[in-house]
Amino acid sequence: MKKNIYIKTLLLCLLSISFSCEKLVDDLNTDPNNPTDASATLLLTAAQLGNISVQEGHLARVASMWSGYFTGSDRQYKDVGSYNVTGSDFNNVWGFVYQGVVEQTKLIIEKSESNNNRLIQAIAKITKANALGTATACFGDIPYSEASNIDLYPNPAFESQLSVYGSLQTLLDEAIADLESGVGSSPGAADIHFNGDANKWLQTAYTLKSRFYLETKEYALAEAATQKGIASSDASLKVIHGNSLNVNENLMYAFIGRNRVGDVNAADALPPTLLDPASPTYKGNAKTDETARFNYQYTTVNATLMPNLNSTSTSRGLFGQTAPYPLVTFEENMLTTAEANARLGKTEESLAALNAYRAYLNSGGGLDPTYLSSGYTYKYEPYTLDDLSTGGILNTSDLSTNDALLKEILMERYITFNGQILGFNDLRRTRKESVGVSLTPTSGDILPERMIYSEAEINSNTSAPSPVPGVFVPTPINQ
Repeated sequence: MKKNIYIKTLLLCLLSISFSCEKLVDDLNTDPNNPTDASATLLLTAAQLGNISVQEGHLARVASMWSGYFTGSDRQYKDVGSYNVTGSDFNNVWGFVYQGVVEQTKLIIEKSESNNNRLIQAIAKITKANALGTATACFGDIPYSEASNIDLYPNPAFESQLSVYGSLQTLLDEAIADLESGVGSSPGAADIHFNGDANKWLQTAYTLKSRFYLETKEYALAEAATQKGIASSDASLKVIHGNSLNVNENLMYAFIGRNRVGDVNAADALPPTLLDPASPTYKGNAKTDETARFNYQYTTVNATLMPNLNSTSTSRGLFGQTAPYPLVTFEENMLTTAEANARLGKTEESLAALNAYRAYLNSGGGLDPTYLSSGYTYKYEPYTLDDLSTGGILNTSDLSTNDALLKEILMERYITFNGQILGFNDLRRTRKESVGVSLTPTSGDILPERMIYSEAEINSNTSAPSPVPGVFVPTPINQ
């Protein structure tokens, strides 16, 4: 499948540039057509762009269709939305993970070890953990310790999913130690996310740790990690976008709204039925008004419900051209705190965390400023234990107080992670639970459980799983 998206173009350009002339005035006798090296800072930018392609590109679109956020409506995306995919659909994704991120971060770490720049090493390790954490969540068992060492391991072993998660926790611990050492010079603008801000990267590392612990259902460890995680919305790891065509646009906007118009809509999406006050299954109540969030996330175009791609000065939707794309966020950290406490039976602590998140929403958090006007109402008042008791506004099914609370948290996570791979991860993790979000298959009677391994990897790596697990086979952590 040919992807006309700006990140791929930028990544390829940066990789090309990074192996040519770092300083135009240096080494004038060096043949620029026979590149030999690149600095760690140039490679860092390339690795971060590779990770953006992993998180915001094809995987996110597939995950969004398989999570009920989007509807595949035409050409191959109609098939993808009906769970008909092949390994070739994920060749580019696999390349971005291993060539775009893992290989580049390996070189960054090696280069920065020579001058003991632990700050750049830490950023590289967190970027690698983000990419490989997404890969193992989506695919299951993947190459890890033998990856990107083709001389020693031409057929890198696929390690168990749980083992990979453990290795990623160790990698993040190393990154945290690097950051806490205070050693190393800033990469500056080469770090396209935080401009070398060590404190923000430290918070990101802890929130990633909490994500991975939540996905492996180690709830006490997840909750502990959130205490040092992202503490404010301005510390969230996001992709900042602009309005230059095919250069820095939001990838969802570029794909849905311009490059492949008609392939994706929201005709059968679940969130609109939960957020629209006119819907019979509206999730709002006396303390909750979802009008603004519904209009921010979705809009109607030519009588068809669509993900909101609005990109004007008076209306900037969730998937607008300049809309930032979340990677690791304050919102995720807050909701993981709430869920982990509920899982541990700490109802009051969980409710306090949920109410803290609702206070954030009530202040306009999670909305573009263009949706904070009087035309789009919103309200998120704090809940009480009575609201969660049998007969309360959040408990009409005779659930226990804690289960009613957990149900509300899982619903909030589902709505918050619209368009993100996290939503797909949550649905699979909680699918067997009575209080999880209930999704109806778009085709057949079984929901998808994983992405398909890259066809290129299966054909070239003799260590690849055989038989290759299909879409409906749960990954080990979700069995």
